[in-house]
Amino acid sequence: MAQGRGSGAMVVVAAVLVLCVLLQAQVAESAVFTVGDRGGWSFNTNTWTNGKRFKAGDVLVFKYDSTAHNVVAVNAAGYKGCSAPRGAKVYTSGNDRVTLARGTNYFICSIPGHCQAGMKIAVTAA
Repeated sequence: MAQGRGSGAMVVVAAVLVLCVLLQAQVAESAVFTVGDRGGWSFNTNTWTNGKRFKAGDVLVFKYDSTAHNVVAVNAAGYKGCSAPRGAKVYTSGNDRVTLARGTNYFICSIPGHCQAGMKIAVTAA
């Protein structure tokens, strides 16, 4: 049976639509969490993760006074020692959005004394 001129174009359009639906489904599965809930990113947020379940692709929103704090993505050693290794990603907007990677994601405030006072979190994403 002979195909019409538009058959190839229809297959391409259908394939693009299916791809769009699949990509949208991945985005819809991501959750957005405000670190510290209403209190935002502040001292003693290190227990904020208790009872929460995170997945890779979820987004953490850090809300804070950018004149007093920051957010630094660190490794396990940086988290434990409250120090930002060279080249660490530093966020300073006061309304930062960070997408979680699979595994444990570590964040501290690098303003002197803040991390030691509990301004740090470790978030494990499945």
